[in-house]
Order: sequence, then structure tokens, then C-alpha cells
Amino acid sequence: MKNVLKNIRTLTKQNLEDYFEILGDEKFRAKQVYEWLWLKPVQSFDAMTNLSKELRNKLKEDFLLPGLTIDATQFSEDGTIKTRFKTHEGHLVEGVLIPTKSRYTACVSSQIGCSLSCKFCATGYMDKKRNLSFDEIYDEVVIINQQCEKIHGKKLTNIVFMGMGEPLLNYKNVLRAIERITSPDGLGMSPRRIIVSTAGVAKQIKQLGDDKVKFKLALSLHAANDRKRHEIMPINDTNNIKSLVDALNYFYKETKNEITFEYILFKDFNDSLKDADELIKLYRQVPVDLVNIIEYNPIDFAKFEKPEEEKIEAFINYLEKHRINVRLRRSRGKDIDAACGQLANKN
Repeated sequence: MKNVLKNIRTLTKQNLEDYFEILGDEKFRAKQVYEWLWLKPVQSFDAMTNLSKELRNKLKEDFLLPGLTIDATQFSEDGTIKTRFKTHEGHLVEGVLIPTKSRYTACVSSQIGCSLSCKFCATGYMDKKRNLSFDEIYDEVVIINQQCEKIHGKKLTNIVFMGMGEPLLNYKNVLRAIERITSPDGLGMSPRRIIVSTAGVAKQIKQLGDDKVKFKLALSLHAANDRKRHEIMPINDTNNIKSLVDALNYFYKETKNEITFEYILFKDFNDSLKDADELIKLYRQVPVDLVNIIEYNPIDFAKFEKPEEEKIEAFINYLEKHRINVRLRRSRGKDIDAACGQLANKN
């Protein structure tokens, strides 16, 4: 029976050193290969040009180097770029480059599809195929960073895990990807410039606290009482608002990292001043740094609508009057289905 080849990127530097020692080769080969895998990521062993042809062929015999490839790219009028990636077995997943005057943000996915079925999110209407591996998540960031450098002459400044899937249901891969992204022998990004967004998995939020992570956390709240939240986010059945308040307070106690509430306004559903009052009450129970009010972006399957501008303004003004740190996040890339809640592998 033929051996199943191992993905070489699952090996640590020490593993690679051991491998070359067994081959009877020099130890420094491990450092060379590791750099090709992470510092100047290549998609084939043949591209590792400082290795002999014999050694490259040996690596091909012993390992796989599966990576994401670009399947399609769309350019928005506002400068947003959506990329549809293809995995080695043909699954599709999307990531987005969002440029502004002051920052260049990669919005990355953590799963192919999603199992949470949030009623306002296009990905929620897809089946979950599988988790992305840590090196596939890393590939998303690398490719989007290359786009950023090519088009803007700048590296990415920020990463948000707000694409397809629930990051905390792919916990180990997301944390390992962030370790590679922030490592000096990876992309060397500051963890303070990374936000992981969750629909609210209380147990895993506490785990982030135990693991003393250094990145920021965003909770997709979207309703400040259990009845309404349950209606649009089935995860609230098992992770109600009280359990999330407890988990977020624990996370903050252990890490002191910033927490953001994400709140999409839906017309005649969660946009009244009574809803704002409930949000204020909740805000005061958790050390929240910011409330992000998000414009709703229509999707084919959902009945929701965006409120009128005056209603959005009144909601935000009311929060500000009660000394809430609030910001309106305008949607980017709507014309190419790249905005918040729109990712569904459409082209």
C-alpha cells in the first residue's frame, strides 16, 4: 500500500532538522526549507532554488506541499478586492483586501462554509464542508498581502477573522495560523493588529483567556436580548447572552485585550431606541472598548432590510449621548458581494 505523504508545513523546524539528520544532510538545510515555507512562501519544491535538484526531488518523494491557489479575483469600485481561493482538493473559500487611507486590512476565512446558520449571513446558508488548516489560513494572508504590495506598494496593516466560518469552532488551526502570522520567522505581524470575530462560543472565549492570547476579540452581537438574538442567531440557544458576558469578562481578566461588540442594524428589528437601551445596559456589563454599528448588506436568502439613514443616525446619537464609544462601519465591496455577511463563493 502506498504511503500517504505528509504536508511538510505541519513539521516544526526541529522536525525538519531531524529529517535532514536522518538523510545525512547538513542541519542548515532545515533553516533553508523553513524559510521557503514561511518567510518567502513558495507553492512547489521546485521553487526552492538554493537546494540541489536531487534534494528537491527527495522532498517531493517524501512530502506534499498543498497550498491555496487563486481561482478568481473581483475588483470593487471602492478599491476592495475579493479573492476566491481554491484548496488542493477543489473546495472554494473567499478572502477580501480592504484598503483605506490609513490601513490595509485582510478579511480572512477560517472554514469552508459555516455550521451556525445565522439568518442574515450568506455563508450561513451554505453547508460547512470542513475547517481550513492553519497553513491554508496563512496562505490567505500571504496572497492578500502580495496583492496589497503589488497594488498599493504597502504591506497589510491589519487582519480580521471575519470571513467565512466561525473561527472559534476551528480553534487550534486559527491559533496556529496566528502564531505563524505573528512569528518573526513567519509574517512578523503584531497580534495587536489582529481581530478574531466570533458569533459567541462561550467555552472557547474562556479558552482564549486561558491561552493568554494577544489578539483582539470581536463579538457578533446584533441583538442585546436573548429572544431577538435567538431569532437571527441559532447559536444563542446554547450560548446565551449571560454566558457570553461571563466568558468575555473572564477573557478580559486573563488577557486585558480589547473587546468589540459588532451590531448590524436591521430595519424594524433591532434599530429602536429601546434596542439601544438594551445595548447600553449590556455594554456596561463587559469592558467593551468599542461598539461597531454595521450597515446591513442585502443577501438573496434573507428578508432583512437596512434602516433609513435618519434611523441609523438617531441610534448612534443615542448611544453617544450615553457615553458609548461607538463607530459606524460603512460597507465596502458591496458591488462584488464582498461586504460583511455577503461571502458565498459567488462570482
